[in-house]
Amino acid sequence: MNRTRTLSKLVLVLALSAGLASCGINTIPTQDEAVKTQWAEVQNQYQRRADLIPNLVNTVKGYAAQEANVLTAVTEARASATQVKVDASTITDPAQFQQFQAAQDKLSGVLGRLMMIQESYPDLKSNQNFLALQSQLEGTENRISISRRDYNQTAQTYNTTLRTFPQVIWAKTFYGSQKPATLFSATASAQSAPTVSFDPVTPRAASGPPAPSAASAPPAAPK
Repeated sequence: MNRTRTLSKLVLVLALSAGLASCGINTIPTQDEAVKTQWAEVQNQYQRRADLIPNLVNTVKGYAAQEANVLTAVTEARASATQVKVDASTITDPAQFQQFQAAQDKLSGVLGRLMMIQESYPDLKSNQNFLALQSQLEGTENRISISRRDYNQTAQTYNTTLRTFPQVIWAKTFYGSQKPATLFSATASAQSAPTVSFDPVTPRAASGPPAPSAASAPPAAPK
């Protein structure tokens, strides 16, 4: 008799578990973890960029020490970006999230200015260390763009789940503490990598008086 009751309870528990799984009760925590994973990837790529900057600044300084304003701006922007403390809770805190995005976007802007310096320094443009750092930075900026896009897509799916039937039932009951994830804004600096031009500098015209035009040329001597 006891064995029959135990078996019946086991069947009931399994049936209840299967029923809950099929009704989507696990969808919210599953998508929440997916958003956190994508957020961690965004942070990873930004950290990779921050790690590249000191060597890049030192390399440029060796050839363009007179560009002190730009070098200082990059160093300060990097410090500001790395001082913004973020964790998984940042995703659902719009104010903290926007602070993080603003600091990173500012760094993207000054990095663009730093990379344009190369046009005025041919020796810097041909330096192998600079070229390697330039390539790594460009690749990292592309990865940042992709990771932000992937994060936004994952967060949008999660936010939609919290508001749509039938998962909204679980969002209002079992997962009442869950908050929507904040998205990256589609700003210009967020969507594009710093400008890196490989075009040669256009040489300036030689100084001296302009050549006379046909209209201003003296008339030919009569024959």
